[in-house]
Amino acid sequence: MRVELIDVDGHNFPSLPLMKISAWHKRQGDSAEWYNPLTAWQNPPDRVYMSKVFTFTPDYTHPVNAAEIIKGGTGYNYPDGKPDLPPEIEHIYPDYSLYPALCKNTAYGFLTRGCPRGCDFCIVESKEGRQSRKVADLPEFWNGQKNIVLLDPNFFACREWKELSQQLIDSGAWVDFSQGCDIRIMTEEKISFLQQMKIKQIHFAWDRYEDKEIIIPKFEEFKRLTGWDYRKMGVYILTNFNTTIEQDLERIYILRDLGYSPYVMIFNKQDVPKGHTLRRMQRWTNSRITFNAVKNFEDFR
Repeated sequence: MRVELIDVDGHNFPSLPLMKISAWHKRQGDSAEWYNPLTAWQNPPDRVYMSKVFTFTPDYTHPVNAAEIIKGGTGYNYPDGKPDLPPEIEHIYPDYSLYPALCKNTAYGFLTRGCPRGCDFCIVESKEGRQSRKVADLPEFWNGQKNIVLLDPNFFACREWKELSQQLIDSGAWVDFSQGCDIRIMTEEKISFLQQMKIKQIHFAWDRYEDKEIIIPKFEEFKRLTGWDYRKMGVYILTNFNTTIEQDLERIYILRDLGYSPYVMIFNKQDVPKGHTLRRMQRWTNSRITFNAVKNFEDFR
């Protein structure tokens, strides 16, 4: 079978489903490569897989010519949802050769899925369930690479967090918790496991302004116990959901003063016009050079 693939979101971040689909087909003796709209009309592939993560990503603009077309991912299926990849594909080692630059000495994957929080702005509950559970051991997607990028939505809410943390420690690889870990459930014990890992970066999230009285002491404690600075500690800040610009700026300033690196996320960004204050605030905050040079947003031009 000739299989071709389309990463509808673009090639700025590797598509884990497509890498697994490619690996499975190659194991069956099939060919798997990127879809080429220029050659497909003379020689159509047997099957094309189209993957889309984000609902706001425009669909693929070219006509697709193939005997069979399969579309998948949250960008296509949300909110109705569809079953996950079959187990034999979900638990296969990914084909990192699809993204040679992004996956150079880097492994990507999930050790856990789901989150107990069930926040209104987040799709994880409907997609993965309201419980953090172990779904894999590290060797499922890591084989000695120097870097590991974890995609887990709430790693430390999983009851097997110790076992999985020890796997990350034993790997000796640099670990990037790319999604927003929950600072509210961090304890001295969990922090001690983190300190045994080679942490490239860890991201937290301060999505709800009303958590201010709970979350600030937890950030202070984490900073005190680790001694890390903003280069390792990022915090996603949800905006354009139920907060004002003043509340957004307050969180940004607090986190900066605590020694963290705030990163503004705009909810439904596609609905926010260019030049809007939120977009300007995002450019100011998310550019490390600008953010360090211009201390107050009102001075940013």
